[in-house]
Amino acid sequence: MNAHPSSISTAAPGPGVWAPAAVLAAAGTAAFLFGAAGEHPGRAWQAYLINFLLWSSVAQGAVLFAAVTRVTRARWSGPLEGLSGAFAGFFPLSFVLFLVLIFGGPHLFPWVHEELHGKESWLNVPFVLARNGAGLLILYGVGFMFLRQALRLRMGPAPTRSGLRRLLAGSAPGSPVEVERIRGRMARWAGLYCFAFALVLSLIGFDLVMSLDPHWYSTLFGAYHFVKAFYLGLGALIILAAVVALRQGRRSGLEPRHFHDIGKLFFAFCLLWADFFYVQLTVIWYGNIPEETHYVILRTMLPPWRPLAWAVFGMVFIIPFIILINKRVKTIPAAVMALCSLVIVGLWLELLLLVGPPLNHGAAELPLGVSDAVVFLGFLGLMVLAVAAMLRTFPELLPSARPEEG
Repeated sequence: MNAHPSSISTAAPGPGVWAPAAVLAAAGTAAFLFGAAGEHPGRAWQAYLINFLLWSSVAQGAVLFAAVTRVTRARWSGPLEGLSGAFAGFFPLSFVLFLVLIFGGPHLFPWVHEELHGKESWLNVPFVLARNGAGLLILYGVGFMFLRQALRLRMGPAPTRSGLRRLLAGSAPGSPVEVERIRGRMARWAGLYCFAFALVLSLIGFDLVMSLDPHWYSTLFGAYHFVKAFYLGLGALIILAAVVALRQGRRSGLEPRHFHDIGKLFFAFCLLWADFFYVQLTVIWYGNIPEETHYVILRTMLPPWRPLAWAVFGMVFIIPFIILINKRVKTIPAAVMALCSLVIVGLWLELLLLVGPPLNHGAAELPLGVSDAVVFLGFLGLMVLAVAAMLRTFPELLPSARPEEG
């Protein structure tokens, strides 16, 4: 049966979470505004774009976990599905942050000042922002409809609900027949979310990352981008689950087997990320076409990007691969939390490796400094606030409140 919110309210994030997260968010906002108004606004907008892509992918990929496990009818993932839904709290923030990109167009799209040789109809700022904004609206709308069905199954029938709880969750099912109907709708919305995720994340990868170097293209880049987003989402979900498990202990409802299972999935996407990386590199290397090879040579063989490329490869693949081979490590919350944090930082640097060269032509040193780290922490603060708000509003998402499946 469903848990009453009052019985689990103490498990939801407390005041100790809000203040540090708010301080981080405020510091990140101040760092961005100070940089955007300074002598080198391009650096501030670069940091903003990288972190928008990173943290939006975290939320999108984490919610995808619940959708995929619902579509595949996975039984092992139950305690983790609610936690993955909590990341949907970042969806509204992500869309607002996307709208801010409108003001950074001249600094974010170097092709505005280049000859595009027939690509002008596709690569123009209004059309790029309009189609990506529409894609995000569709993805987030489908995601919230999926979450609504999940919340209805978790809600208890007793308490009166109002405000956000009633808006997102609606009413609890009143009969077993209605429960089955909600489960059917939930599976359909889950399938739609998976489809929208692949489509929209591919579009974003092409438009907001690959197009920054408008004369280079890869048909695999879209798939690479959405695989990376799921990798990020799994890492963030493991971190959240580890925090809950370390905080609540056995009361959390999370057991070593849950960490082992999702750790194996995380390991699989570590391999898949490396596979996509290798496949793109191999095709370009053997083709040896100057228009394609310059993209790889610049980022992997020339300063100042070469050391960054090796750092990314080590943090995102080599270190996780070596550590996750060990079965026991995957069952230790503190260990997997540290490893997933390393991967997320590595993928943050990977985005710099992708978007940095076209935004910093002829750079003699890496365009990475303290302000970039502060903006990163600011977005982290926003993510923590969003997830904490969802868990505070819907404590039913916590593993300890999971209803029994019929």
